[in-house]
Amino acid sequence: MSEEKSLNFIEQIIEEDIASGKHGGRVLTRFPPEPNGYLHIGHAKSICLNFGLALKYKGQTNLRFDDTNPVTEDTEYVDSIKADIQWLGFNWANEFYASDYFEQIYQFAVKLIEAGYAYVDDSTAMRSRP
Repeated sequence: MSEEKSLNFIEQIIEEDIASGKHGGRVLTRFPPEPNGYLHIGHAKSICLNFGLALKYKGQTNLRFDDTNPVTEDTEYVDSIKADIQWLGFNWANEFYASDYFEQIYQFAVKLIEAGYAYVDDSTAMRSRP
């Protein structure tokens, strides 16, 4: 006799979403590392969670590099991250870079500001007191 393993809270949410038809019953996860260093054990946990859930529910995982400052990032880290993911036994569906969307994100911000839903804080930084 085998014991049925209970679902964790993420799996419960996914199962509810699939049952309700939310998102078309499709499971799509993402792993968003910053390509400014090598991965550590916390990254491995996130990789296994995101890619593992996608596998369990016959979905896909996107690799989205969070290169918010592309000038400081190095392709050595991008290549290392890809190799580590594959070493853990996973493959990604699509590869994206946050910097590819900077202009679009900027235009969204402009629209929000123009509509009165956001503003630019141009105040000077406060100095810390001793």
